[in-house]
Amino acid sequence: MQCPEAGKPIIKFNHCQKYVYSFGVPRRCPLCGQDVGSRRLEEAPVSISEPFTNGHREKCSFLLRPTRGTFLREYDGRSDLHVGITSTGGVVYNYTVHGVQRDEVGWEQSVSIPLLQPGLFGLLDQWDKYLQDFSAMGAWLPHRYEEDHHNCYSYALAFINCVLATEGEEPLDREEFTERFVVPRARRASKYIMLYHAIEEQGFYVTDPPSPQAGPGPGSGSC
Repeated sequence: MQCPEAGKPIIKFNHCQKYVYSFGVPRRCPLCGQDVGSRRLEEAPVSISEPFTNGHREKCSFLLRPTRGTFLREYDGRSDLHVGITSTGGVVYNYTVHGVQRDEVGWEQSVSIPLLQPGLFGLLDQWDKYLQDFSAMGAWLPHRYEEDHHNCYSYALAFINCVLATEGEEPLDREEFTERFVVPRARRASKYIMLYHAIEEQGFYVTDPPSPQAGPGPGSGSC
């Protein structure tokens, strides 16, 4: 199910020995003008899954979204990003110059990173209390906010480490958490945004299939 702020679905199909990406399967190939017909299974169109989700439908997750606008509209790859933590009911707790906010709307197009690994599902019943108690700490009062050193990311990571400490786990520093969990999803989102904008501008986007020795090409759900 697509979220309310989702963009148009991207379809990939093979023709003219190329991968062609578009917002739908055209009747004729944009490269050669011939009918687009799938006679072999490997030529059948596949849908590219969007890397964004409605954050208010995610529980116990770390969310990432542009501070202003959405990824597919206003975000240019250099704009500021905002992060938050979801409750079990999809309320997004996030720290701003106004203190801890509890958003029930506004995160409909987010990159989501689930925080409860299989071994931590026992935390589910306590998650909301942890989040509420943590957010009430003096460290997150409005006047403590500093854009570069004590911000939304500081808040989210401190909460994650608070939960890890409760479970007797080692804390994650900012660099480790970013590299392990945020960067892989951010890269996928960036690729999808570039592909989406290219299709918007040109009507389609074309790539060469990988060479046989390079392994399989992008499959269903990947771009």
